[in-house]
Amino acid sequence: MKIVCKNKKAFHDYHIDKTMEAGIVLTGPEVKSLRAGRANIKDGYAQLKNGEVFLYNIHISPYAFAAHSVTDPLRVRKLLLHKREVRKLVGKLNEKGVALIPLKIYFIDNGKAKIELGLARGKKLYDKRASLKEKQSNRDVQRSLRQQD
Repeated sequence: MKIVCKNKKAFHDYHIDKTMEAGIVLTGPEVKSLRAGRANIKDGYAQLKNGEVFLYNIHISPYAFAAHSVTDPLRVRKLLLHKREVRKLVGKLNEKGVALIPLKIYFIDNGKAKIELGLARGKKLYDKRASLKEKQSNRDVQRSLRQQD
C-alpha cells in the first residue's frame, strides 16, 4: 500500500468516530499525478447527493505531461461505495455536527486508488488543547524512556 497524502489536520480538528474505504472515479492524468504524490486533501469533504457520495475541494494537480484535455484540479469527484454503505451514511450524516472527512489517499496492491473517509465530529477549542497536552506528555515520556536505555 502506497500512501499518497494524509490529512493530519483532520485528527486535530475532529473526533473521528468511524472510518471507511471508498474508490474514487478519476481520469488517467489524475491517476498519474496521484502516483507522483501531487494531491492535497486538507480542505476536502464528502457529501451525499441523490443517493451517491461526492468528494469536494480535493486538489489533484494537473499532470505535466498530459497530451489531451486538462481537467480542473478542484473538480467534484464521485466516490464508489456499496448501496448499504451509502444507506448507513445517510442516517449518520443527518445528525447535527457530523461530517464526512477524507483522511488519506492511497494505492492498494492491484494499483487502484482508494480514499479513507472518516465520520467526524468537530472538536471544541478545549478539546484541541487537551489533545495537544496529552500528545506533548506522551512525547516527554518516550524521550525519558529512550534516555534511560
